[in-house]
Amino acid sequence: MPKESVMADAEVRETVRSWLTEHWDINRPLDEWRECLVDGGWAAPAWPVEFFGRGYSVEQAALVAQTFEEFGAVGPAQGGPRRLASHTLLTHGNDAQKQAFLRQILTGEHGWCQLFSEPGSGSDLAGLSTKAQRVGDRWIINGQKVWNTSAHHADYGLLLARTDWDVPKHQGLSYFLIDMHQPGVEVRPLRQMNGHASFNEVFFSDAWVLPEHLLGAEGEGWSIAATTLSIERQGFSSERSGGRAKNLTGAIYDQYRSELAVELAPYTWYPQRTGRVDLAYPRAKASGKIDDPALRQALAKLLSMKKSADLTEALAAVKQRAGNNRVSPEGSVGKLAASAIARQAAHVHTLISGAGAMLGGDDSAHEGVVAEILLSVPAISIAGGTDEIQKNIVAERVLGLPKEPRFDRGPFRDVPRNAVDN
Repeated sequence: MPKESVMADAEVRETVRSWLTEHWDINRPLDEWRECLVDGGWAAPAWPVEFFGRGYSVEQAALVAQTFEEFGAVGPAQGGPRRLASHTLLTHGNDAQKQAFLRQILTGEHGWCQLFSEPGSGSDLAGLSTKAQRVGDRWIINGQKVWNTSAHHADYGLLLARTDWDVPKHQGLSYFLIDMHQPGVEVRPLRQMNGHASFNEVFFSDAWVLPEHLLGAEGEGWSIAATTLSIERQGFSSERSGGRAKNLTGAIYDQYRSELAVELAPYTWYPQRTGRVDLAYPRAKASGKIDDPALRQALAKLLSMKKSADLTEALAAVKQRAGNNRVSPEGSVGKLAASAIARQAAHVHTLISGAGAMLGGDDSAHEGVVAEILLSVPAISIAGGTDEIQKNIVAERVLGLPKEPRFDRGPFRDVPRNAVDN
């Protein structure tokens, strides 16, 4: 590494340490600390200076994060749907929207949710029918969304809605930033068969959005949604954690742990839906079945698949950090890989436990975690775009194969679908 790069790295670390030494206080209120972080540009150092960052490179921002971790300092509130919102706003928002929303994302003042899927349009997202109609000085929203994580405590939502019924379906969508605290928005929890209630359904009855909260131009919703989906797909195998700060003592850490408990509650089963590859080898060894040739072969396949997927995810992350937040081949390939790995992991856990893999209670395998794996793994083949959708993306955009025949190229109003009020 060139000497000047080493010096630059050392300078970044020293700048961070000096600032933390002056400002970090374990007894400081969390909200006050987050405001201080944003004011100093340390909440998102890779963001532009004019939008609460420091204009650092990706590498410098990584050094900042490492130094915060070593110091035991709490970082910004940017996980989950907040991450989707911030990256989408940075890519497509105008200056006024960035100023209005980004700061409150970093401080944790505003929570967010994603409002894309509908009962009749999940994999075929462009077929959605939630209607946004311009009436006077605002947009009026009517329709239903489903599978909305964190909608029950979100302040704002990333809403994809139809604004034009007389053009092909992809061209008639617009992207809105909607206030979730209004009379026309109703949120209902959805109970899953694995026992969790991580998702919601959301009903809009004459809800409204101000014109300045239209992201991009009218009719650009599909291309903007592609950015959000790319970020979502890249995060499927990412571990959600609170870092070293989760285990330290002090008033600010207590507040942070309380925040994490709320923020991470919808995701408690997410490690299980990815198959818990980390448990496969230890369980095989502890059970004494590691010498079973069939199990060893299945386990070797699983670990090889996971290693390859990790390298693909790293490539996708590099592209994202370089400013490429749009749909990438790596995002779709990584999503497909995560689905295949989860199924293979479920297979390995079943080989280890046999029929006992489905047991719960006192007789359950690994305190019921294995049963939850088997119940949860199918979700990853559906959420964020089904495996079939990802295969189509790879076939068309990576391999250059011809697109499948479509029968919905005309005005969306004329496309056969479930009855909607349009």
